[in-house]
Amino acid sequence: MVIKEAKFLMSNTRVEECPAPDKPEYAFIGRSNVGKSSLINMLTEQKGLAKTSSSPGKTQLINHFLINDTWYLVDLPGYGYAKVSKGSRDDWRKMINYYFQKRENLTCIFVLIDSRHEPMKTDMDFINHLGQVGVPFVIVFTKADKQSSVKTDSTIAAYKRTLLQTWDELPRIFVTSSEKRTGRDELLAFIDEVNAQVQTQQ
Repeated sequence: MVIKEAKFLMSNTRVEECPAPDKPEYAFIGRSNVGKSSLINMLTEQKGLAKTSSSPGKTQLINHFLINDTWYLVDLPGYGYAKVSKGSRDDWRKMINYYFQKRENLTCIFVLIDSRHEPMKTDMDFINHLGQVGVPFVIVFTKADKQSSVKTDSTIAAYKRTLLQTWDELPRIFVTSSEKRTGRDELLAFIDEVNAQVQTQQ
């Protein structure tokens, strides 16, 4: 896939105010500081498209971008930031759950995980929740350039072992580095593949 155009459309907290659900939608989500904005900017080759918040956990908006006028990329607020109040966490959970349940064109969730850390409860709880609500997802390991490939492989193996305790089948897994552009072609090829499947089903 060649990204010829990527433009910001809107930010909001209400699914009803999102763009018309007339195109496949791919949402990116992960713990705060997982490198989500950097990954989105690397994928679209627009350095400032997704803004990095100076206060992790404070941004509580659904951010829509239109890619090639054919699909939506959605930047969802991060989870797991300790300094956010319980009330804010509850509001986030309600907003995200409502988005998952009501956004009819939601095609796939990209769950971003920092490849430097062993399986964390916040990530596993979120992944298991996606299974409960039945939303298709893949796992994207970020920041692979920050350590050796052996360490990254070890982290991925640990996640696979943990997932197989509760899952019969593993999701697709991608390894990325925003600095070195690792995984860009693979992620875009996957989106291309799914978009083609969506078109054949229409």
